Order: sequence, then C-alpha cells, then structure tokens
Amino acid sequence: MELTDFVTLIHPAIAIVFVFPLIGNVVNFAWAARQRRLQTKNKIKSKIPPVVGAEHKRMGDLLTGSVVGLTLLGVGHPITENIIKQELWSKSPFQVVFIVLLFAATIASLVLLYKAKEKQWRAIFATLTGMGIVILGCQDGVFRRTNEWYWSHYYYGIAASLLMVFSLAIVPEIYRDKTNKWRIIHTVINTFALMLFIGQGMTGVRDLLEIPLSWQKPFVFQCDFVNKTCS
Repeated sequence: MELTDFVTLIHPAIAIVFVFPLIGNVVNFAWAARQRRLQTKNKIKSKIPPVVGAEHKRMGDLLTGSVVGLTLLGVGHPITENIIKQELWSKSPFQVVFIVLLFAATIASLVLLYKAKEKQWRAIFATLTGMGIVILGCQDGVFRRTNEWYWSHYYYGIAASLLMVFSLAIVPEIYRDKTNKWRIIHTVINTFALMLFIGQGMTGVRDLLEIPLSWQKPFVFQCDFVNKTCS
C-alpha cells in the first residue's frame, strides 16, 4: 500500500474506532435519560442516576463535533487529491485559497456555535457551519454518487452532519421549553440521524470494496462499469 492508500483509510478508521462507539453511548444515555424522566413524572423512584442527562448532553456535544470533523476529513482528502492532481495551485490559486479559508471558516463557525448563548447567534453559526459543509462537499474531486443519491455515502454523511449541527443549536431551547416541543423535535431528528448512521456503516463498507489501491486505479478505471466487464 502506498501512503495515499493509508490516508484513505484514516476516515473509515476514525469512524469505526471512535465515532460509532460514541453513537452507541449517546443512544444509551438518551434512552436512560428518557426512562428516568418518565419514572420521575409517574412518581416512581428511579434507580437510574440523575447524571445520565448531563452525560447525554456531554456525549452529544462531542458526537456533533466528531461527526462534523469526520465529514470535513472525508471531503478534505479527495479535494486535496484533486488540487494536487490538477495542479490547481498554479492554475487557479484563488480557488485553492477559497477552499482553505472555507475549511477554516466552517471549523470556526462550529466552535462559535458551541460558545453561543443567544438564539440568533446560534442560528447564524449553525447556518454558517452547514453552508460550509455543503459547499465543501460540492467541490471537484468529491465522489457523490448523485445518480444513486438515495444510497450514497456522501449524501447520508452530509445529511447526518447537518442534523447534528441543528441538534446542537437547539439544545438550550430544549431546557427552556416547558411544552416539550423542542425535545420532541430533538428526538425525531436524532432518530432519523441514527438511521442515517446505520446507512453510513453499510454504504461505507460498500465504498471501501469499490475503491481500488492507488496502483490499481489506472487498470480498474479502464473497465466498463455499466456492463461490468474488463478487457
């Protein structure tokens, strides 16, 4: 394996070793927090410790940053490869500078979203973070499988990242709202995000099977992918 092949494995390795176990912990704490809340509401003495709610929030915050970071890493690798392959630094330096600044702005917006207290600032930074993710994902070099968007690792990942950003932005509203409207919204979007994460695991494995090693690419890409034949 060449260095570029090892770099390709960094994204799935982080997902398997860190992000997916973190998802399991977040789901576990979410379920425990809900059970404790229902038991308390029904005046049942709960054996679930009160700390589960705080741990769920802490793990959820960490999950959002991890998912967004993993997404940026996932799109950053092919974008960098395309810049090097097309020699964009000499052909289109403004585009390269724009991409670098966009990465920095997206990360900065996420950091500021964590720190923002006022509703309008959280909305602004969440929007900027989401825009950065989407625009970076639209850059040349990123494999999107648009013809099969409903089964695309890229679209699942972008959608999950946006849902995580939105979920982070509404956390303070959950605690302020006495009608549980925001809590229900939080539950619905994160249930959908969980299904996307499951899809991510399946589509990620499929894509790893389809990506040839660097020295194999010139030969594999000569194949007829429609008729599934190689000369």
